Formats: sequence, structure tokens, C-alpha cells
Amino acid sequence: MTTDVESGTCGGDGRPQVPFGAALRDALGAPTAVRLLDSSPRSWVWAAELPRGGPVVVKQLVQGPGAEERYAREVAGLRIAGRVRPPVTPKLLGTDPSARVLVLERVEHGAPGEGWEVAYATALARLHAAAPAEAPPATDTNTAAEPATTPPAAADTDTESTPLPRWSGPDRTDIDSFLTLARWLGAAVPARVPAELERLTRRLDRTPRRPALLHGDPCPGNDLHTADGIRFIDFEQASLGNGLNELAYLRVGFPTCWCVTAAPEPLLLAAEAAYRATWREATGTEPEGELADACAGWLIRGDALVERALRGTADQLARLTREDWTWGTATARQRLLHRLEVVARMVRNTDTAPAELGALCTDMAGRVLTRWPELRPVPARRPHPYP
Repeated sequence: MTTDVESGTCGGDGRPQVPFGAALRDALGAPTAVRLLDSSPRSWVWAAELPRGGPVVVKQLVQGPGAEERYAREVAGLRIAGRVRPPVTPKLLGTDPSARVLVLERVEHGAPGEGWEVAYATALARLHAAAPAEAPPATDTNTAAEPATTPPAAADTDTESTPLPRWSGPDRTDIDSFLTLARWLGAAVPARVPAELERLTRRLDRTPRRPALLHGDPCPGNDLHTADGIRFIDFEQASLGNGLNELAYLRVGFPTCWCVTAAPEPLLLAAEAAYRATWREATGTEPEGELADACAGWLIRGDALVERALRGTADQLARLTREDWTWGTATARQRLLHRLEVVARMVRNTDTAPAELGALCTDMAGRVLTRWPELRPVPARRPHPYP
């Protein structure tokens, strides 16, 4: 596979060739031993060797709607997270904004060990704490970058100095869809639930005093389990917000991911305690808000039932009344049932969460099982082989 090619060209076999331009070659050398890796439809990814960089991964975001924004968010997220020691991401070695290319160190990783959730939550807290303490923190790529390893192609570009956006939570449309589903199931919606949900969305929309660097998709496969700890990759959806919205992934079953798991309660409690202790040590503050709120926020979002390409295209909660579909390790109805049960339990265990929402979730979960008795619990373990 030749390396002296322009972005987007293909070799004789029709496969894309690695877009390693002159500025990257001048800074890092010409790549060798190049091989194309599996990746999402939104990017091309190659493994390669560099004379001045060792084993690397080259990633190019594919041209399409939102590609420039996703590239800017990924670079900004990696540069902010790159300050953390010990590292929680692979090192960003170089970028080429004109071709939306990133060059990252390639780390050796394998299957997660037993009880991986605790190490995951610890690494997630360290990642979240990388955000500057001021809100809203703008991304200054010149100060966030490591000059010794960032080639000229990456310096001083408008694309890479874009501040990360605020995290966006559920809205009125999500509330309406969720309540419509509840009534379709035959549940009696308590009178105070609509107002509870309005207050919930307002709480979730608040910018915390100490914002977190949110990964955007901290799912199995985006967490590399190495001998030196967990490294996160794929920051295309990075934003700034409340870290509890991503800590909630462990309880609600990774809502933006193909891989759903339901860890036992003692392990979840240990992971959440590890997150809070790590955040406290790194920032000197307590996490703001309630984990129950974060879980409820994911419950009412229909788009958390489908892969990214389908989000924003339909009312997914209405769709599951007509059909069920499989995404990764669980179906949409399995995911819904799991989240209803999670929120019902969490609301019972806190004084500040919306109490009548918990009662509604319990009612809805029972009606889901009555209507679709074939539903099984979501998996307790990540699938093997890795991830």
C-alpha cells in the first residue's frame, strides 16, 4: 500500500489509501507496514509504523454532514485529555486538518478483567477532571497541544481552536414521547409526572460549577484496557458538562453503544464510589447533581435506543410500539425494560429524585413484561472476544 497519496484516493484494490501528507511525513516520517482496520462508517482507520513515532493509528474522518465539527471535537478532546498523567488516552502525535486526519500512538490492549467496571469508572473520572475549572472553558489548542509531538500541519487552525460545545440533554419532545409511550402501555400517568420531567430536564441542562470533559460515547470498544490502565479513544462527540451523565452509562447499559451490560449492584456501587473518590481527589470538589437524574434522562431519550446514524430521524419510543429491533447485544425493548427498572430502583433510594416518576417506571416495566413476556434481561457481561 503506497503512502504518497491524497486524501480520499483508493488503490488498485478499491480500498482507501492512508492520507499521510507532506507536513505529517516531514514531522513523523513516512508510514510503513500500513494496514486498514475495521471502523465505523464515519471514519477510515489504519495501523502503521513510523520511523519517529513507532506503532501508530492513523484516523481520517470521512467527508459528510458534521465531519468538520466531529474532527474539531475529537482533536480538542484529545488535547485536553492529553494533559492527564498517567495518561487516559493514546498520545496525539500529529494532525492534518485539511484532510481531517489524526495520528495517535498505538497501544497494546486486551480483554477487560473481572470487575473492570471499577477501573473504568476511575479512568472516566480522571478523564472528566481534565477539563479546565472555569466554565465555559474554551479550547486553546496552542496551550493544550504538546509542541514536541504536534507537527506544523496541526498548528493555529480555526478548525482546531473551536471550543467544545455544552452537553445537550433531553428536551420537551423527549418528555412528550415518553409520556405517550406510557399511556400506550396503559399506565396511569401520575398528575405530577409531567412537571417532574420538566424539572428533570432543566436540572440536566445546568452547567455545573466544575464542568467535566465528556467523552460523548464512553462505551465498550472505546475503552482500551492496557497494562498501564484504561485509555479512551474516539472523541468525535466530546463536550463539556456534568460527568454523572456518563457515569450513568454503567447503570443504564451504555445508552449510546451497541454493547449493553447489567453489572451486579455491589460492583456498580464500588465503581460509583471509585468515580466520586477520584473526581474529589482530582478537583477538590464533589460531583454535582444526582445520578438518578442522569439515568432518568437517558431513559426518556428515544434516540438512546438506536445507533448514531438513526438519531434524530424518527420517534424511536413510538417505533418500538410497532416493532422491536436488535442493536448489538440487546433489542430496543430489552433496553427500555432495563432502564425502566433501573430508574424505578434508583428513585426509591434517593430523596431528591422525582418520586412519582419512579412509580410510573415500575408500572411501565410491569406492563412491558406483560405485553412482551419473551423479553429477557440484558447481558451481565461484555461479549468476548474483546471488546
